[in-house]
Amino acid sequence: MWDQMGRLFEQSAETGVAGWRPLAETEETPDAYVVRTELPGLKRDDINVDVNGNELCISGEIDEEEKDKGNVLRRRAGKFVYRTILPTDADTDKIDGELHDGVLTLRVPKTEQGRARRIDIKG
Repeated sequence: MWDQMGRLFEQSAETGVAGWRPLAETEETPDAYVVRTELPGLKRDDINVDVNGNELCISGEIDEEEKDKGNVLRRRAGKFVYRTILPTDADTDKIDGELHDGVLTLRVPKTEQGRARRIDIKG
């Protein structure tokens, strides 16, 4: 369900601020929400990750690079932004992230109340 909510928000997000939106996918595991975003060629310092309430925002800027012979390398350039709404059981104080091979992976743990659990039946 979270994936559907996130996609609805992504589709309705204003794009006036950004020049492009990176490819991203969301996944729900039993204990966390995972957001993977393709950001090839970017360094950790080029990427901003912010949380405002339940809104997760990944943004930054990328410049065009030039090849040794003066040809412009064809890739996206300019400001970018990706936004999604996190479910209410997301523990936004414990988000961690890793950038590896051009993919930013953010792991947002679920609160104890949001995790699936078995209920014991008495009697």
